[in-house]
Amino acid sequence: MTDLLRKNKVPMLSFASVDTAGQGTLVLKRLKDEALRQAMTAQAANANVAQWIGPSHYEPLQMPHRRSSRPELYRRAGKRTLDLLLTLLSLPVTLPVVLFCALALALEGGSPFYTQERLGRNGRRFRILKLRTMVRDADARLAECLARDPALRREWDATQKLKNDPRITRVGRILRVTSMDELPQLWNVVKGEMSLVGPRPMMPEQLAIYGDPRDYFDLKPGLTGLWQVSARNESTFAFRAAADSEYCRALSLGCDIGLIWRTIGVVLKGTGY
Repeated sequence: MTDLLRKNKVPMLSFASVDTAGQGTLVLKRLKDEALRQAMTAQAANANVAQWIGPSHYEPLQMPHRRSSRPELYRRAGKRTLDLLLTLLSLPVTLPVVLFCALALALEGGSPFYTQERLGRNGRRFRILKLRTMVRDADARLAECLARDPALRREWDATQKLKNDPRITRVGRILRVTSMDELPQLWNVVKGEMSLVGPRPMMPEQLAIYGDPRDYFDLKPGLTGLWQVSARNESTFAFRAAADSEYCRALSLGCDIGLIWRTIGVVLKGTGY
């Protein structure tokens, strides 16, 4: 099996195993030694999904499956067309807003923009572009706060965010509440690294706590998405992974238009931080 996997350069494997005698563990170890990106039993995957979304919404993992031709056509070509069309139409509004915000941040001190590494489709790394909302020594200040406050450490470990983040500047807090700090990511959309709708872009170091990333890697990250409009700041990474999987299954033109519309309402509520 390992020779076949190496020959075909298989990045990921999922197989069914009851594993009553512990044989699955030995197989997984062998596959891990073959440097596969991820290998898991369908039994383990089902248990994780049941924990993420609860038994009332849980359906057993079934593979292989066939998607209808219409969503597949949208996935291959229509989604990219929608991204470029809506981005182009939004420029008369978004470009002046970004320039005004950049000026406000420059007056507050420091560079108004920053880039950070994220994981995109198929695990490809790219640099995301955002408006800077934090102080220059943000990483050092975060480490100091987490070291002295166990409650903040628990909050950070669960969501990788802090409700009262001491690193955020005055202008930056306004940008986060209104989500305007995300607007420069339209450049990532134009470059084809992101989509308007998709999973929230993941930092490489977050992969270890994300869970099963197969559905995440099947899509381009998005400015908005099911997780962003469903729970946003209040959810764990387990919920985030479940939301990404649900979006991957439901992906269609109607789904994306609906999520974009819901995003407008979420932004107007000002629930970001």
